[in-house]
Amino acid sequence: MSDEIKTNPTPAGAEPTAERSHLPMWILVVLLALLYVGGLYFNQHSGWFDKQVYSPYGNAAELELYQPKSGAAAALAAGRKSYESVCGTCHGNDGLGKPGQAPMLAGSEWVIAKGHNRLAHIPLAGLSGPIQVGGKDWNLAMAAMGVALSDTDLANVLTYIRSSWGNKAGEVTADDIKAIRASLGARPQVMTHDTLMALPE
Repeated sequence: MSDEIKTNPTPAGAEPTAERSHLPMWILVVLLALLYVGGLYFNQHSGWFDKQVYSPYGNAAELELYQPKSGAAAALAAGRKSYESVCGTCHGNDGLGKPGQAPMLAGSEWVIAKGHNRLAHIPLAGLSGPIQVGGKDWNLAMAAMGVALSDTDLANVLTYIRSSWGNKAGEVTADDIKAIRASLGARPQVMTHDTLMALPE
């Protein structure tokens, strides 16, 4: 069995010519309709980019992890936001501190202590002089960064610090901060290692 090739016969001695075939109109119409519908879908779905998502988050699912629903999760998220804007510059958003600037908070004995009294005095009164954190000596001054925060905001920040980066310590409430603020008075004395250690934990 042999394959047959069909050709259009040409008159003897004539040059073969190519004939122009036209694209059926219905194919062109369908193609344009598909391009239009595809473009419309692409535009309505933000071209695979969610306009609600901004750096450093990569997608909506990742962003959703940081969107608290209510209660303790909402307080932690608020604490994280305040921490990163007020404290993170020096202590780092990862809580690991920065050499020559501020000690680490991750795993710090001052942070994970059973009580939060000494820790709460630091942002409310400031800290000056030598202190040891995580086995390392520090001799820097810290301003009373928490004075400008409300009782609730500072409580959220301290709760966030005490429960982040592997820290597992108890919650700090707005009432706790209110009581400490009242005990310090309008012009609190800057804390030192010795004055902190003289306080109950």
